[in-house]
Amino acid sequence: MIENKKEFKIISKKNPKSLLPNAITVFGVCLGLSSIKFAIDLNYSMAVIAIGFAAILDTLDGRVARLIKGTSKVGKELDSLTDVISFGVAPGFIMYFWALNEIGKLGWMFVLVYAVCCALRLARFNLTVIEETETWKINFFEGVPSPAAAGLVLLPLILNLSGLIEFQNYAALSSVAIVTTSILMVSKIPTYSLKRILIPRHFAIFLLLGIGIYVSLLIFYTFQTLFITGVIYILLIPISFFHYKNKNKKSSILSNEEEDEDVL
Repeated sequence: MIENKKEFKIISKKNPKSLLPNAITVFGVCLGLSSIKFAIDLNYSMAVIAIGFAAILDTLDGRVARLIKGTSKVGKELDSLTDVISFGVAPGFIMYFWALNEIGKLGWMFVLVYAVCCALRLARFNLTVIEETETWKINFFEGVPSPAAAGLVLLPLILNLSGLIEFQNYAALSSVAIVTTSILMVSKIPTYSLKRILIPRHFAIFLLLGIGIYVSLLIFYTFQTLFITGVIYILLIPISFFHYKNKNKKSSILSNEEEDEDVL
């Protein structure tokens, strides 16, 4: 008697290339969870660095999957679950251990609200469908993406580690940061999708030079550079909003003109 055994598969035999991007994603989960361990040990600098590396891996896994043609449905779902852990749960825990525990139950409520907003934001992202006539929208996210949100939530801690400015009440500053970021995540404010930026080939050398300078700054002035990066991202939010509105207006005008031509 032959039994039909269903084989458990992590990856499809038809698409073994998906193993590499999925492995990168799993590594990101480990970094997110490790950041919580660092925070428990009061090693907040390593906790922030772990989240930073998790964000880098989150950017890489999708690009690697598309580059080697190893995209898969499992990878897409795994990526979302990883984002919830690394950028929804971990940053909240870090900020609670560092400052939000000073305001008791209210601080824990902020952590829960942030984690829920992150999960809702990712669920909405997975269901977003862009029409063929509006392909320009792939350059924008709806709301602040979870990796950027993690950076914004951690910004008060990064500011403290940088030594640039000293605050007396970091619990209040952290509360404002986590509540504001939670609202931005579930909002419909368009923000730039840095994953989709295409650089012309003749600008590649300048891009590499810029990356080299930025990495050098990160090595020698880690938290100062991270804080300035966070401030620049905040300034980009209103710019992306008006840029989106402008492009949307032009797109509407073009579609109306095409409809008028079809009628004629």
